Amino acid sequence: MINEISKFIIELDRLKISSKKDFLSKQRDFARGTDRAFFTNDKLLQAYHKLVSNKIIQSSEAIEHLLTLKLTRSNSGIVVTSVLTKPYACPGKCLYCPSEADMPKSYLAKEPAVMRAITCKFDPYLQVKSRLRALTSVGHNTDKVNIRIVGGTWSYYPVAYQNWFVRRLFEAANEDANFEIKELKDLISLQTKNETAKHRVVEISAQTRQEYINDQEIIRLRKLSVTKVELGVQSIYDKVLLFNKRGNLTIDTINATKMLKRAGFKVSYQMMLNLPESNMQTDVEIFKELFENPDYQPDHLKIYPLALVKEAPVYNLYKKGGFKPYTKEELIEVIKKIKQYIPYYARVERVIRDIPAEYIVEGGAKVSNLRQEIGLSMAKEGAKCNCIRCREVKGTFDKNENYQLFHTKYESSAGTEYFLSIESDERKKLYSMLRLTLPNIDTKPVFSILNHSALVREIHTYGPQMSIGQTRLDAPQHQGFGKMLMKEAEKIAKADGRYDKIAVIAGIGVREYFRKLGYTLKETYMVKRLNDE
Repeated sequence: MINEISKFIIELDRLKISSKKDFLSKQRDFARGTDRAFFTNDKLLQAYHKLVSNKIIQSSEAIEHLLTLKLTRSNSGIVVTSVLTKPYACPGKCLYCPSEADMPKSYLAKEPAVMRAITCKFDPYLQVKSRLRALTSVGHNTDKVNIRIVGGTWSYYPVAYQNWFVRRLFEAANEDANFEIKELKDLISLQTKNETAKHRVVEISAQTRQEYINDQEIIRLRKLSVTKVELGVQSIYDKVLLFNKRGNLTIDTINATKMLKRAGFKVSYQMMLNLPESNMQTDVEIFKELFENPDYQPDHLKIYPLALVKEAPVYNLYKKGGFKPYTKEELIEVIKKIKQYIPYYARVERVIRDIPAEYIVEGGAKVSNLRQEIGLSMAKEGAKCNCIRCREVKGTFDKNENYQLFHTKYESSAGTEYFLSIESDERKKLYSMLRLTLPNIDTKPVFSILNHSALVREIHTYGPQMSIGQTRLDAPQHQGFGKMLMKEAEKIAKADGRYDKIAVIAGIGVREYFRKLGYTLKETYMVKRLNDE
């Protein structure tokens, strides 16, 4: 017997409902007719999948799209899963960094990601499984997973713990594959299985401190299949770093950035506004220099205004009158100015940390929707941010719209960078992008395979995440944009004349994609000889 919720789904299918407006209208009609509340989306999704499984209705992209909650979770073409490391000592003594008992340094117990980790007893396997289950229950596709390792300084944790942690990540992602996890003892076997698993790990990022980046650490990060490194840069002025007891200097950031890019990593900077010994003008100047000076040029940015909490040493400075947090209005003005310096090739991932307002004593960092307020204020003034996140297509793709391939060339400490992108004519909508580095050949790489090799450090197509092999008219993924960009990267590298091959720092879950393009696995990189073309 078909229940009410199934009848509602069948009615949506019969009427070919495709817009949110019509969907909500039908919800209201049905609620009035049956004297009941709206159906929740997770229940609707369960009923929909059961009807499809029983062949009562056919699968419908329109219905699936309507029932997917929080589309922004996968509208950038991938789902991100943050996994917290266990509580452990940290070498840092930073004034701004909170410290709470039984928590990894800088994290607080009531942050959403931390609460999930506590429930899972900080086990990475349980954290990944619970997150994938939650995302699936509200309609998100989890074929391609981006795992972000967060917590204390990753490089400071014991090597044995790091190895165990990453094995557990892959065990969780591989579990739905047709094999027994207990049969796999080593990380390489787990990684190999993940190449064709249901949940393919396409990126792993880790947070660390600049002074830990050396040849040995880069080799270990690649062994663990890390493709992106987040550095807690905070400031590029030594006076500010020293006062805040950061424990490293600007030269450490410069050296780490160069080494990481030379090995093909994506580099993300965590920058902090409103640090003691800095000011609003200085904060803006920092971001201007980040993209004028080749020594920096981060690919990704997280802008974290200092959150004044009692758990951080800076609170004592505040009580003595030696520190004052920016007001909401001041913070909005600073970030609006900063955003106008962000180039087309950088992505501002966040503009505020997810610290609950109840922890924050005073200041604009209490505003949880700060990014939205900044966007509205800039729109009123006719200002805009050209960063990747502000331009990525999300759910508005029209295959008939004019688009073209853009080359944005700039210099970095690792060599010449090409940001190749497929965008609308006026560059307001970004569909797909690739980062190509033509490294200085006089700089010896850590891995021999990278000698005389051009580097693809990132390739990404935006819009709603599609299942592997699936296409949809209103989604950019799997439309051939990636192949177009790879061909262009190969063409540029070959024309330069200094390189005999091109290497991609590919995540485990996309190795199969590159094999289809003629690449083979060499020293953890996907490599193709240019002379074979």
